[in-house]
Amino acid sequence: MFVDEAIIDVIAGDGGDGMSTFRREKYVTFGGPSGGDGGKGGDVVLIATNNCHTLADFRHKRILKAKVGATGGRNQMTGRNGADCEIMLPVGTLVYNTESNELLVDLVKEGQRYVVAKGGDGGFGNFRYKTSTNRAPTKTLPGWPGEEKNIKLELKLIADVALVGYPSVGKSTIISVLSNARPKIGAYPFTTLAPNLGVVPYGAYEDYVIADVPGLIEGAHEGQGLGIQFLKHIERTRVVAHVIEVTQGFPDRDPIEDYKKLLNELASFKEDLVDRPAVVVLNKSDLPQTREAEEDLRAFFKELNIPFIAVSAVTHENMKALRFFLGDAVYGRNSQESWER
Repeated sequence: MFVDEAIIDVIAGDGGDGMSTFRREKYVTFGGPSGGDGGKGGDVVLIATNNCHTLADFRHKRILKAKVGATGGRNQMTGRNGADCEIMLPVGTLVYNTESNELLVDLVKEGQRYVVAKGGDGGFGNFRYKTSTNRAPTKTLPGWPGEEKNIKLELKLIADVALVGYPSVGKSTIISVLSNARPKIGAYPFTTLAPNLGVVPYGAYEDYVIADVPGLIEGAHEGQGLGIQFLKHIERTRVVAHVIEVTQGFPDRDPIEDYKKLLNELASFKEDLVDRPAVVVLNKSDLPQTREAEEDLRAFFKELNIPFIAVSAVTHENMKALRFFLGDAVYGRNSQESWER
């Protein structure tokens, strides 16, 4: 199950108490205080990983605790530190303090670590309080409490290319052909209920990440259809690929109007989305009605200076060209001439 938001409590470990004890060996003259300090409490550490892609683990596990530090020992021995609580989160997770709504960290790199709650320091043992005038102190200090926070986790996928378009235009089929992603594909609207990520090979040593965003419709930024729930997953993408089709199943729809409406939805959600590099992919070029409209559509988008390519995800026509078409956009190597090869 794809879950992109969660609220959890994180509790760091308390520090261990200091110990009050005295040396009693017969060969140690006058003995003296020897109580050690308590151990430090464990931290709660967030770690970004590419090995998970959802926050589903936190649907039922809402409280995460680190271990407490151990009490100090004899002979000035410091207590054992409490074990950290390490929480693995998908790359692209934003972490907010729910009380202040402050953004604490944006986990954008594999292996990135962030201490969200610090463990308490251990308390002092009575050895710390020995002075020239107080040779036998019994005073100790208890451990300091660990931090506690209520945090909100919000996942925004990190992808180089986002495929956007109306439901049933073939985005899932495209990503399944281009990459290793295997999304659910069906001949009905809203088959895709969660974003899918795939890695697309490009060049000898390069690749890029592509995301199939669930179908958008007019009014998505106001919650229509799957709405704003998945629009946020487009925010980080470097290239927006508009997938359009010429369909007889919905006679009231026009590919150019579809493009304009979705462009308006992106701008209404976040204005700078329409300023990012964009390409237009005409899918289902194997259908007669698509071939008839292709040249007019190509001319329209050429007038707007927007790169355009026609493909068929079913017959794989031009899909190899599309792989380089999108890769050129990601790596900034694009030219209209090379994309029309």
